[in-house]
Amino acid sequence: MDVQPYVLIILGMWAVSYLPRLVPALFISKLKLSAYFKRFLDLIPYTAMTALVFPGIFYSVPGHMEVTYFGAAAAVLSAILRLPLAVTVVIAVGVVLGIMYFQGM
Repeated sequence: MDVQPYVLIILGMWAVSYLPRLVPALFISKLKLSAYFKRFLDLIPYTAMTALVFPGIFYSVPGHMEVTYFGAAAAVLSAILRLPLAVTVVIAVGVVLGIMYFQGM
């Protein structure tokens, strides 16, 4: 088995994934950004995480979507109250498990 094509593929994938991160890091420090734009950039990781996690909430209890609505509502309410993230997760999971327990699921 010839290893060279695999090494070239791995190096190519490294370059394609690393360069888009490196170029902005090198040049963005020289730019004067407004406070609004800095805030926008700071919120991108949270937005991406929410976009990845939120749809999965509604499929966490197959066949019983109504239970997930209560869990999501509890999580949103906890977040609005600015509770710590771990507490928000525990409350949401507790609500879902409590409803499932009392409904005999």
